[in-house]
Formats: sequence, C-alpha cells, structure tokens
Amino acid sequence: MVIPVHDVNPVRRTPWITYGLIAANVVVFLRMPAAAHTLAGNVTASQLCQLQAFVEHWGAVPRELILNRPPGLVPVGQVGIGPHGVGCLLGPRPYGKPPALSVLTAMFVHGSWLHLLGNMLFLWIFGNNIEDRMGRLRYLLFYLVCGYAAGYGFALTDPASTQPLVGASGAIAGVLGAYLVLYPRARVWSLVPFLFFIPLRLPAWLILGMWFVLQALYSTGNGVATGAEAVAYIAHVIGFIVGLLIALPLRPGTPPPPVPRRRSQAHHT
Repeated sequence: MVIPVHDVNPVRRTPWITYGLIAANVVVFLRMPAAAHTLAGNVTASQLCQLQAFVEHWGAVPRELILNRPPGLVPVGQVGIGPHGVGCLLGPRPYGKPPALSVLTAMFVHGSWLHLLGNMLFLWIFGNNIEDRMGRLRYLLFYLVCGYAAGYGFALTDPASTQPLVGASGAIAGVLGAYLVLYPRARVWSLVPFLFFIPLRLPAWLILGMWFVLQALYSTGNGVATGAEAVAYIAHVIGFIVGLLIALPLRPGTPPPPVPRRRSQAHHT
C-alpha cells in the first residue's frame, strides 16, 4: 500500500475548515472511553464495554437509518456475567437518537488510533486544496454531503445490520474523488514499499486511482485480510464517486498545480 505524505500543490489561503475538522476528530477521539489505552492495547473489560456503549450511542446503525427500527437492547457500558461468561451488559436505550443526526456524529468517531491517524493523514494532504478551490463554506457542505451519501449508501447495502458505522472515511473519500478530478497531475510524495519504504514523487491520478481500485476490490470481499471485514469499504467507494461527481463542474475553471522544479546544481570554485 502506497502511503502519501505530502503533495506539491500550494494553496492560496489557510485551510481553516480542514484544520477544524482534523481538530474536532482528534478531540472527540481523546474523549472516547479507553482512547488513551487503545494504542498500548491494555484495554480493560470495563473500558471495552464503555467504548462499545459510546460507539453505539454516537455511531450510525443501518437498520435505524433505512428501516427506522432501533434495537431493543444496547450496550450500557457495564460489565456483567451471563450464561456465556463475562461480557458487556445490555439494556434499554436510555437516550434518544435521531437516525439522520447519527450519520453526522458518526463522522467524528473512530475505533482506534490507526483508524483516526490514517483518515486524518489523507484529509491533511488532500483536503486543503479542495477547500481552497471550493471556498470554506461550500467545502464544509461538500464534506458533509459526501459523508451522508457514504453513510446512507452503506446502510442500503445491508439495511438489517445492527453494527454501528463510525469514521470519517466516507467524507474523506469524497475529498479524494474531488482531488482526482481537479488535480490529477499534482505530484504527491509517497512512501512506496519495496523491501523497505522508498520516497517517490508520483502523480495524484496514480495514487488515488490505485486507492479507489483497492477499495472497490475490497468491497467485493476479494483480497481482504482476516479481521478487516469490519471496514466499510463500500462506504469509501460511494463517498469517492459522489465527491468526484460533485467536483466535475469545477474542473474547467481549476488552474493546474505548479510544475515541480528540478533542483539546480550548485557550482563551487
């Protein structure tokens, strides 16, 4: 998997919305139960149950989104002993949860440090140019539309599912789709695995095209490693396509990224 680290595509203004989205995602994650312990892997049973209750509260559940049928019992954040041993207690939901609003809150909830940092890296690299091109308010609306499309699109693929969907991946995938349309020739410094990671400057169309192909492949169940089945790859695909389509009308008026200059050779006497 190629890891982008920086694009050669300067912006004209400070991307405050992108910075704000990154900050909001980090703050929400740090306030999650057991967030500080997930990196080390020493999460207790009590913390795990609190985390499950948090994700259930703020995540988007497909059955609620499509069928408007909330689950009868949800994790309440406490450890209990049942017929199958120690587990998380279930009980009636003690809070109201508008399904449409849950898609918004789910965009700011992440299941692990790796999930959070991977998403924020892509948003940091590619989001600033899309914000610069669209303008701050339109960019924010664009981001939310892509996130909602990804969330509801994912729910439509499995409307009976009760597993909460969380993460900003769908919205960020929309940003990647827009970047592919608007700046396909921009150069992106990336780490390419070949025995070890080699830094190369590659065109955006190659980086983002490969990313989309992999997401589409994984969404069919092909090439998915054991334990990765919980990733909502189809939400990535939907968000990417929606972002691409929204950005298409902006392409004719988008100036191309600057051509990277070669380093000049210094001559010493």
